[in-house]
Amino acid sequence: MAAGGEMTPAFTAAKVQIHAKLIEKFADQIDSSNKPGVREKIVELADEYFRSTAMTMTKADKERLVESVLDDVLGLGPLEALLADPSITEIMANHPKQIYVEKSGEPTLSAVTFESERQMRQVIDRIVSLVGRRVDESTPICDARLKDGSRVNVVIPPIALKGPCLTIRKFAKEKWGPADVVNRFRSSSPELMTFLRSCVRARLNILVSGGTGSGKTTLLNILSSFIPETERLITCEDAAELQLQQPHWIQLESRPPNVEGKGAVPIRELVKSCLRMRPDRIIVGECRGGEALDMLQAMNTGHDGSMSTLHANNPHECLVRLETLVLQAGQDLPSRAIRETIGSAIHLIVQQSRLRGGVRRIVSVAEVLGMKDGEVQFQELFLFRQIGVNSEGKAVGYHTATGVLPMRMEHLRSEGEDVAESLFVPTPQPPPDKLY
Repeated sequence: MAAGGEMTPAFTAAKVQIHAKLIEKFADQIDSSNKPGVREKIVELADEYFRSTAMTMTKADKERLVESVLDDVLGLGPLEALLADPSITEIMANHPKQIYVEKSGEPTLSAVTFESERQMRQVIDRIVSLVGRRVDESTPICDARLKDGSRVNVVIPPIALKGPCLTIRKFAKEKWGPADVVNRFRSSSPELMTFLRSCVRARLNILVSGGTGSGKTTLLNILSSFIPETERLITCEDAAELQLQQPHWIQLESRPPNVEGKGAVPIRELVKSCLRMRPDRIIVGECRGGEALDMLQAMNTGHDGSMSTLHANNPHECLVRLETLVLQAGQDLPSRAIRETIGSAIHLIVQQSRLRGGVRRIVSVAEVLGMKDGEVQFQELFLFRQIGVNSEGKAVGYHTATGVLPMRMEHLRSEGEDVAESLFVPTPQPPPDKLY
C-alpha cells in the first residue's frame, strides 16, 4: 500500500482475489451479526493468498487489506472509514474518484475513493435496500437513511452526468445542549438563549429559518429541550433526525412510494393524523409543501408551543416562502386569508445562518406582530452583527439586542417567565479579541 493510504495495483489485486474467494467458499456463512467470524475467514484467505503468490506485506498493510475486504462485504466499502471519523459531518461523493468531506464546517477533498463505479453502485444499492427502495434509470433519485440515522441522497445517471453521486449527512451521535450552543459553538449569546428558553416554556409558536446545512435541525433539538417533560409531543419528519429527550414523545416519519408507486404516506398525512392523537405540541421537522397549512391551522387551534423549520435566508423571506408553501396545499385560499393565518399562528422566527468559514450563528430573532396594511409585520429583537473575517477565514462578530421590547412581554410574564427588560439592551461592539 502506497504512502497516504493509496491502494497499489498489488494491494487491489489481492483484495479482489480474497473477496472473490470469500464469496465462493463462504457465501452462506457471511453474517453481518458475526463480524469477528467473517474477519477470521478473511484472515485465513489472505494467508492462503500470500503463500500461493509469495507476496509479502507489512503487518499494518495486511490489517488494512482485511478491513477493506470486511468493509466491502459487510459495510459500505471505503465510506466506512469516513463514517467512523467523528470529525466528519458530511460526505459528498461527486463521482467514484472524488469524495469531499465536511470538517468544522468546511469541505475538503478526501484521499479516500471508490475503486470503480461498479463498487460505488454496489454501495449505493446496499444503502437504498436498507429502506426497501431501489435506484435505477427509471428512478434515478433516491433519499434513504442509514441504520444510525444518517441522511442519504443518491443521484445516478442519466440525471448525474459524471457518474453516480452520493451525499451523506451524518447523524450527530453527540447530543448537544444549550450550553454547547452558547459556550462551545458561540452560535448564540447567553441573553438570546435565555429569551428563547422563556419563549418555548411560554408556548410561543416558533419557526426556525435557515439555509441548507445552517444547523436548523440542531437548533430545533436545542429548543425542544426546554419543553417540560410532562407534555405529550408528536414529531412529523420526512427523515427522522430529531432527538427529543422527553419521555412522552411520539415520532412519525413519512414514507415514499414503493417500486410500484404505491403506499406513500406524505408528511401532510402525518400532520393531519397527529391532530387526532391528543398532542400538547406538534413539531414538524421541515415544512416543504402543503403541510405548512395544516401546521398553521394546528398552531391556531390549541396546539400552542409548536415548532418547525423552513428554508429561507432571512425573516422576511421566511414569511414569503411560508405563504408560497400554503398555496401548495391546493385550498385556493386568498392571499389575505393566508397572511392573516400566518400572522396569528407564528409568534417567533429564529434565523440560523452558515457564515464565512462554515461558522453557524443565530443571526436574527424576529417577533411576528400580526398583519397590518395587508402584510405580515415583524420586529427584530436580537441580531448577530458580523464585523469581519479572522485570520482563519471565519466570520466574526457579536450578538446584540436591538433595543426593542417584545410585544408579548406581558404574555411571557403571565406564563411565569421572569423576562428582564435588561435582556433587550443593545450590546456595545466589543474589542477585536472578544469577537466570535
